[in-house]
Amino acid sequence: MNILIMGPAGSGKGTMSKFIKDEYMVAHISTGDMLRENVKNETSLGLIAKGYMESGKLVPDELINEMVKERIQQDDCKNGYLMDGFPRTLVQAEAFEEMTNIINKKVDVVIDLKVNIDDLASRITGRRVCKNCGSIYHIVTSPSKVEGVCDVCGSSLVQRKDDTIEQLQVRLAEHKKNTEPVLEYYRKKGLVKEIDASKPTEEVWAQIKQAIETVS
Repeated sequence: MNILIMGPAGSGKGTMSKFIKDEYMVAHISTGDMLRENVKNETSLGLIAKGYMESGKLVPDELINEMVKERIQQDDCKNGYLMDGFPRTLVQAEAFEEMTNIINKKVDVVIDLKVNIDDLASRITGRRVCKNCGSIYHIVTSPSKVEGVCDVCGSSLVQRKDDTIEQLQVRLAEHKKNTEPVLEYYRKKGLVKEIDASKPTEEVWAQIKQAIETVS
């Protein structure tokens, strides 16, 4: 099963991605993590990307596309992949379709997480993250046992600098500008399953399972 998951900041992509990965035994691929891993391991693509990053330039689509193509052909993708954060633009979507057709890894379903702005604002401003292990909490809906301390490793919890209303507005505008055309591209192919992600976690997960299993 080859899956794309999309949604604005605070829509629950991280939580739902973990559920999908565990349930369907697919590789969860975050393009941000993939890029950092290539740079860290000094792969040939990573070294080229590092040059762009160090000069303050965006890494070109062509380079990201090549990393993605390599990544989805690795052994852990034999049962499929869950792509998180890619494609971000229509150009990337078209390139992704071309490459997946060639290597027989076409997208089966696109999960589109829908959340209204008020719920997003509440989720974003209340989110806390462990600076050591990356565990995510919320001060209201899923607080840590000890305030400000991670249940998993005992490290301090922090609020990300971009977890503010102001940054949310910026990210939503970016999402609408770039991601909506991508979703429309996949809608025309009948691949998009819209999920009401403002519901409790269990209900959102039930919707996603049903959506995936209608195409599996």
